[in-house]
Amino acid sequence: MTDPRLRDGKERAMKQVELPAAPRALTGPVKAWSEPLVIPTYEPAPADRNPMFLEKRVFQGSSGRVYPLPFFDRIDSELHDKSWTALHIENDYLRVTVLPELGGRIYAVVDKMNGYDLVYRNRVIKPALVGLAGPWLSGGIEFNWPQHHRPSTYMPTAWEIVEEADGSRVIWLSEHEPMNRMKGMHGVRLSPGKACLELAVRLHNRTELTQTFLWWANVATEVHEDYQSFFPEDVHFIADHAKRATSAFPGCEGRYYGVDYASRARDGVPPEETPSQFVPKRGYAPNDLRWYANIPVPTSYMCLGSRDDFFGGYDHAVDAGIVHVANHHISPGKKQWTWGNHDFGYAWDRNLTEPDDNGVYWPYIEIMAGVYTDNQPDFSFVAPGETKTFSQYWYPIREIGAAAAATLKAAIGLKFDGVRLTVGIQATEAATGARIIVSVGEKTLAERTVNLDPAKPLLIPLDLPGGVDPDGVRVVVEQDGVTLVERRPVDRDKVTIPPPATEPPRPEDIDSADELWMTGVHLDQYRHATRPADIYWREALRRDPGDVRCNTALGIWHLRRGEFTAAEACFRKAIERLTRRNPNPPTGEAHYHLGIALRYLGQPDAAYDALYKATWNAAWRGPAHLALAEIDGTRGALADALGHVEEALRHDVENSVARSLKAALLIKLGRAAEADTLLAETLARDPLDARARMLNGLPFNGDDQLYLDIAIETARSGFVADALALLEGRAAAVGRAASPLLHYHAALLAGRLGKSTESYLAAAAEASPDYCFPARLEDIAALEAAIGANPADGRAPCYLGNLLYDRRRHAEAIVLWEKSVAIDPSWSIPWRNLGIGYFNIEGSEGKAVAAYDKALAAAPHDARLVYERDQLWKRIGRSPAERLAELESRLNLVASRDDLSVELSALYNQLGQPEKSAPLIAGRAFQPWEGGEGLALDQWVRSHLGLGRRVLAAGKAEAAVAEFEAALNPPRSLGEARHLLANQSDVQYWLGKALAAADRGEEATRWLTLAAEFAGDFLGMEVRAYSEKTFFSALSLIALSRKAEAETLLYELRAYAEETMASPAKIDYFATSLPTMLLFDDDLQLRRRVSAHVMLAEAAIGLGDPATGREHLQAALKLDPNHALAADLLSDLPNG
Repeated sequence: MTDPRLRDGKERAMKQVELPAAPRALTGPVKAWSEPLVIPTYEPAPADRNPMFLEKRVFQGSSGRVYPLPFFDRIDSELHDKSWTALHIENDYLRVTVLPELGGRIYAVVDKMNGYDLVYRNRVIKPALVGLAGPWLSGGIEFNWPQHHRPSTYMPTAWEIVEEADGSRVIWLSEHEPMNRMKGMHGVRLSPGKACLELAVRLHNRTELTQTFLWWANVATEVHEDYQSFFPEDVHFIADHAKRATSAFPGCEGRYYGVDYASRARDGVPPEETPSQFVPKRGYAPNDLRWYANIPVPTSYMCLGSRDDFFGGYDHAVDAGIVHVANHHISPGKKQWTWGNHDFGYAWDRNLTEPDDNGVYWPYIEIMAGVYTDNQPDFSFVAPGETKTFSQYWYPIREIGAAAAATLKAAIGLKFDGVRLTVGIQATEAATGARIIVSVGEKTLAERTVNLDPAKPLLIPLDLPGGVDPDGVRVVVEQDGVTLVERRPVDRDKVTIPPPATEPPRPEDIDSADELWMTGVHLDQYRHATRPADIYWREALRRDPGDVRCNTALGIWHLRRGEFTAAEACFRKAIERLTRRNPNPPTGEAHYHLGIALRYLGQPDAAYDALYKATWNAAWRGPAHLALAEIDGTRGALADALGHVEEALRHDVENSVARSLKAALLIKLGRAAEADTLLAETLARDPLDARARMLNGLPFNGDDQLYLDIAIETARSGFVADALALLEGRAAAVGRAASPLLHYHAALLAGRLGKSTESYLAAAAEASPDYCFPARLEDIAALEAAIGANPADGRAPCYLGNLLYDRRRHAEAIVLWEKSVAIDPSWSIPWRNLGIGYFNIEGSEGKAVAAYDKALAAAPHDARLVYERDQLWKRIGRSPAERLAELESRLNLVASRDDLSVELSALYNQLGQPEKSAPLIAGRAFQPWEGGEGLALDQWVRSHLGLGRRVLAAGKAEAAVAEFEAALNPPRSLGEARHLLANQSDVQYWLGKALAAADRGEEATRWLTLAAEFAGDFLGMEVRAYSEKTFFSALSLIALSRKAEAETLLYELRAYAEETMASPAKIDYFATSLPTMLLFDDDLQLRRRVSAHVMLAEAAIGLGDPATGREHLQAALKLDPNHALAADLLSDLPNG
C-alpha cells in the first residue's frame, strides 16, 4: 500500500476539527467539562528498548541528554481517527480546549465574538521528530519546562476541574517531570465577564537539591503574508539563542541567520530567494522581522531590554490577533520562531500538519513567552522545596491592528494610512465611564468618556496635524483616576546594539578563581552539552585547594553523580576554610549538602549535625529543617519531627513535601482532625498533589515512577511500612506490567523492616526489562542491595550500569555491564551498551565490535543494533563494500529505518551504483530530525548527479539535463528541502554543462552563473564562507571564461583549507543542534583534516595540478574511506 505521506496535498485534505458545545446541563457564566475529541492522528511507533546515552547531543542550545526517557525515532505512516481525552472551558467570550494526554497543552482558543482561532488549531495530531525524545506537535500552546520543548510533551498529565468562589473555573494539569522529578502544574482559568485566558503556574522542586529550569509558553499562530508579530515599542534590538548574535529591530540592518537583510532593504529580495508562497504584498520593508513572509530561513529571535509586559501577533487579513501579558520583571522572555517562508520551511509545515481543502499546509510561527528566562538556553535556579508561582494571560484583539500598548485591562492599537490615524481600544472586561485622552505633546487631539465593552473594540478616527508622526502620539485610558493602559510616545533615536555573547576561555586562560567558579556555575546552570563545568572548578582548586565556592560546587557535582564519598570530602574542605576563623559561616550551603551526602552514606547522626548547622543561615533553614524532620522520623522521634517540619513550613509555607510530611506526622500522632484541615488546605493550593491525595484517601493518577516518588518520599521520613504497602498495591494493580524498580525498591524497604526480600527480588528479575531506565540517586541503593542479595539476577547490574553511565561514571558502568553479560549472555542490551562504552571510553575498537556482534546475535531482529553497528564500522574505517554486503544481507531490517535506508543509499552511490540508490530514496517517505536535515536529500542529489553524469558521458545530453533537474527538485517524500543558504553549485554546474552539450546555451549560462556567484554554504547548522562545494563555483567561472575570477576563488579556497588543516577542531560553543554527535564519539580533528584534504585537492585540480589533487584525495580516503565527494573526485581524475 502506498504510504499516505507520499500523496499530494489535494488527496490528503483535512477538515478542521469541530469543538463540541457545552452540555446543556452546565449553567453559570463559566462552563468546564470533559468530553473526548476525535482527531485524525499519526501515532509514534513504539519507543526503542535500548537506553540512549546521547552525551554530546546539543538540543536547543543545551544538553540533548534524553536518558531516562525512552527514545522514539519513527512516526507511524497510517492516519487514523483517535479519541483523545479533551477538557473544555468557556465563558461568554472565549472557548478553550486542553489535551491532558499531550503534556497538558492547549489545543484551541477561540474568540467567540468572531470565531477567530487565537492559536494555531492543527487539523491533525501529526508529531515530527523535533522533541527531546522524538515526537513533538505543532499548534496550540505548549508549556515548555524544565527545558525547551518539554521532555514530557508527548506524555500524559493528571487533571482536575475546579470551581472557584467567584464563579471562575480552572482546569488543573500536573506532572512529575521525568528528568529530575520536579512537580509542574498549570491551571487554565476563565473568569466571569473577562475576555482573558489566565494560565496559573506552580512549579515545585520536590527534590533535596537545587535544580535549574526554564518556562516558555509556546504559542503557535497560523500565519501568511498578512500576519505580523508585534513587540513593545521600546524593543530596538534582538538576540539569537544564547545571545550568540544580535540585530537591530524591527528592521535588521545587516545579516541575521546568514540572510543579508541589509541588501534586501536596499535592493529588494533577489529573484532566486523569492518565496513560492505567501509573497509579501502590503508594502512593509523587506527587512522588517515582524512579518513572517520576510524571513526565508529557520529563525529565532528574542527581544531584549523591554520594560513592557506585552507582545503578540496580528492577522491583518481578518483584522484580529492575540496579546500576551505577564509581569516583565519575572517574565522578560519575548520570542518569535519560524521555520521560514521558503522551501525548507514548507517541508516542515508538511511534516507537522495536513492540508486544507485547497491543498495548503498552513504555516505557523511561535510567539513564545518566557518566565524566569529571557533566552534559550537561559535557566534559573529553584531551591530545594521551593515553589514558584506566576500567571500568564492571553486575550483577543479585533480591528485595532497590532497592539502598541497592552495591560491586563486593555490594549491600544494605532492604524495610520499616512493621513488618518485610527486609535483602537480593546478591553478585556467592561469598564463604565472610561476616559480616553489622545494627545501630542501638550495638545489634546481627542478626549472621550465611554463604556468599554470586551465584545466590541472602540475605534477613534483622527486627522493628525501636519508634520505629526504617530510615534509622538500619547493615548491614555483611565477609569476613576486609575490608568488602565497607556501608549507612550516612542523614542526611536539610534540605540547601541549590545555585542553578542562570547565563548568563555579555557580554564587555564582564566586569571581569577572567582571567574573560574562563575564560569563553571554558568555551564552547569545552562546544562552545556559539550563544555564540562567541573574542569573550571578543578582548575581553581589546583591553584587553591581550599577554595570554598569551588569545593562546594564540585561537591554538589559529585553528589548529583551519586559519588557520595567524594562529595563529602569536597564539602569538608569547604567547611574547613569557612570555619577556620569563624565557626558561624555566612552560608549554610556546604553544611546542608554535607548533611545530604552523609545521609546517603548511611551516617544519620553526622548528617543531623551538619544539617542543624545549616539552619543557622536563612537561605538553607527551610530545606535543612525538612531533612532534620525526615531523620527524626526514621528514629521514631515524631514529636521532634513535627517541630522541625513546622519550622520548615514557617520559612516556606508552600513546600508541599513538608506539608504532606506534617500531615502524615499528625496522623501518626493521633491528631487526625488537624491533619484533615492541613490536607484540605494543601489540596486547595494544589488539587493534584499525589501524596496529599493519598493521605486524604483520594485517588490519584500516575505511572510507576510517580508511585516510586511518593514511596521514596514516604520512606525517607521513616514510614517504611506505608511506603512498602504503597509499592505492593501498585505492583498488584498493574501486574506483569510493573516496572522492575517497583520490586527492587520494595525489596529494599522489606529488608529495612526485617522481612524476607526473596519474593520481591524474584519478581524484579522476572519483570519485563523494557524501558527500565533508573535515574534517581535513591535507585542506586535499591539496585546495589539487589546485586548483593541475588547474584543470579543479571538485570540489576545492567540497570545500575545504565544509571551510572548516564551520570558519566563510565568505568563503573562498564564493569557492571560485564557482570550482567557474565550472568546472562543472551540479553542484547548490556552487550550493546558495552559496545558503546568500549569504543567511547576505552577506545577499544575490537572489543566494541565484538560486543556489538554478540548483541546482534542475541537480538538479530533489532534494527537499531544493525544501524549502530554499521555506524561503528563506519567510524573505524570498514570499507564501503563490506558495509554494503552486511546491509544487503538484512534488507528487511534496513527497510524499517530511515537512517539505515540512507546509509544503504549512500553505499550504493559510493560504489558507483546510483541506479540502485535513486529508487530506494524515491520510494520511501522519510522523517528527518530537526537539525539533522539533509541526509536523505544528499543521497537523492548524489544519485541523480551520478546518473546524470553517466548519461552525459554517453552523449545523452537531454537525459542528463533531466537527471540534474531532478537533483534540484527533490520529492516531498524526503520530508525536507534544501536550505536557502545551502550551496548547490555542484548540481548547477553539471546542469549548465549538460545544457551546453544540448545546445541550450542561454540556459546553460544562467545555471553556470548561479553556481559561479553563489558564496558560502550552510553546513552543520551554520553558515560558512567556503566549503567543498566552492570548487564547483570555480569550475563554473572557468566554464564562463572568467578564469581570473576562478583562480582567485581557488587560491582563497586553498588558503581556507590550509587554515582548516592547521587549526584545532572543536565543537561550536554556541551550537543549537548537533545531530551527528549522537552515539559514538567522533574524531573531530580527523573530520577536519579530511575536509581540508578534499578542499586542497579541489584547489590543486582547479589550478592545474591533478597530481597534488590525487595525493590529497587519497589521503582523505585513507582517513575516511566513506567520504563521498573524495571518492567521486578521485574517480574523475585520469589514471596515471
